[in-house]
Amino acid sequence: MTDIDLTDGDSDVPARRSLLPAPLRAMRPKQWVKNILVFAAPIAAGRLFDPYVLANTAWAFLSFCLVSASIYLINDVRDVESDRQHPKKRFRPIAAGELSTTTAMIMAVLCLAGAVALGLWISPMLLAVLITYWVLQVGYSVFLKNQPIIDLAMVASGFLLRAIAGGVASDIPLSQWFLLVASFGSLFMVAGKRYSEMIELGPEAGTRASLRRYTPSYLRFVWAVSCSAVIMSYSLWAFETHERTPLWGVNWTALSIAPLTLALLRYAMRIDTGDAGEPEDVVMGDRVLQVLGVLVIIPVAIAVFV
Repeated sequence: MTDIDLTDGDSDVPARRSLLPAPLRAMRPKQWVKNILVFAAPIAAGRLFDPYVLANTAWAFLSFCLVSASIYLINDVRDVESDRQHPKKRFRPIAAGELSTTTAMIMAVLCLAGAVALGLWISPMLLAVLITYWVLQVGYSVFLKNQPIIDLAMVASGFLLRAIAGGVASDIPLSQWFLLVASFGSLFMVAGKRYSEMIELGPEAGTRASLRRYTPSYLRFVWAVSCSAVIMSYSLWAFETHERTPLWGVNWTALSIAPLTLALLRYAMRIDTGDAGEPEDVVMGDRVLQVLGVLVIIPVAIAVFV
């Protein structure tokens, strides 16, 4: 899945298996790259390099790594028997017998306790976000992941809550445009992920019952609408920011609209070919997408930090 997509994760065959110890692999550190979203709100507000904000954001990042690890462990314990029948998931530490279910559940409890302690220490609002995230994702894992539409919303909520966490950890106000971009951006990635799964595996070969209720044309509609909403919301934010803080007479945030659009189109191309089943792999492995990301960040950084 997760958004947690708890069906994501370290599923390589033994020849490519990580050398990390089984307990750490079971926590799926590869998926923690998603938690970088907690830095989005401080960056958008131009406050990331404030020592107080930077420290709180770093702690929020760690707390999300812990709470998401808790979810992954719980999910793999629940699905241990079915994972053992899966050609790739059977190599996960719990399914492969490298980590007992009892040890995994103890680790899950400890990870959750650590996340709650950090949230309570940093901010009551961050604690509320972490608890909401955990409850939604456990609900997703137990009974919502097989419900079409609902499963999209649940997974997308995981991305959105990460983005919100970075703001509430340091009491940074979240603009309506930020929330819209985060919401539709999350839905874009999740719908694209489901579309790629369907193209790559087919609805009958997938491990999700909900996939059988979708059609490629419907999922294409969802991620196309979401992509359009992201571009529109981001563009409105970019022009609104320029009106408040024109710098040297240049609309720096507006300059980021073009590379953002190209980045979304590049990602959509990967979706359309069925290559976006693992969003973190796309981001980490596509050099063109990375360059476009830098071209988005540079003008935004000039606008909000200079």
